[in-house]
Amino acid sequence: MWLLYAVGSALFAGLTSILAKCGIRKTDSTVATAIRTIVVLIFAWIMVFVVGSQGTLLDIPAKSLVFLVLSGLATGASWLCYFYALQRGPIDKVVPIDKSSTVMTILLAALLLGESVTLTKGVGVVLIAVGTFLMIEKKGGVQKEAGGWMLAAFGSAIFAALTSILGKVGITAVESNLGTALRTGVVLVMAWVMVFVQGKQGQMRTVPRNELGFICLSGLATGASWLCYYKALQLGPASLVVPIDKLSILVTVLFSYLVFHEKLSKKALAGLAVLVAGTLVMLL
Repeated sequence: MWLLYAVGSALFAGLTSILAKCGIRKTDSTVATAIRTIVVLIFAWIMVFVVGSQGTLLDIPAKSLVFLVLSGLATGASWLCYFYALQRGPIDKVVPIDKSSTVMTILLAALLLGESVTLTKGVGVVLIAVGTFLMIEKKGGVQKEAGGWMLAAFGSAIFAALTSILGKVGITAVESNLGTALRTGVVLVMAWVMVFVQGKQGQMRTVPRNELGFICLSGLATGASWLCYYKALQLGPASLVVPIDKLSILVTVLFSYLVFHEKLSKKALAGLAVLVAGTLVMLL
């Protein structure tokens, strides 16, 4: 069953990137992150009441609560980096870098959670790393003109890896929908703190109506992805759930071509094939 949840997570995560890109053409990425987190939080708590897990709120162990909060902080940092990169860089370059968090997650899962790293997983890690490199490389070097968006994309990957590990520990003794809602609350606080720290609260009134719609739709897609992801993470091994979730890159690349007309070069296409092959190898 965890496999179906992981696939659902990948599908909704791929849609999230496209919808978010449509919503931050003119809107500041930090402001957009704060708005969409409101939608995710509402969606998450609706699911909590649908499954009836609100009654277990006071029974959450202190250790789980601490790790859920830390996971939420890591998620907030990852989102701020990711949407900054997504606003300033090409989606078919930003997303592969973000998905390289798979490699970091597997290493952290082995070191911190004691999950085994088999030969097939090792081969998969190498293929994912090579595929990512091919997808972001251009003639004469790796995106030398990229500037800040590439650093932000790598920051997103690092924090995303920490999110998975912290979330895996935090959600062990907590109903997955409730855990998702709690950590989303942490992300919301963090996102709005960043808006006020940067003095961008005044930009809320100038968000174009059409972009606001895409931001909200992105939030709904994120909420659906998270609910599937953390249910899969609760039921299955992190070192397998995370790679499946990262197959969302196929959805993102397809829609980036259809919506934004971003075409992959032959080298990038080869990199995508290698990246996907690495992910599939890890599932053997």
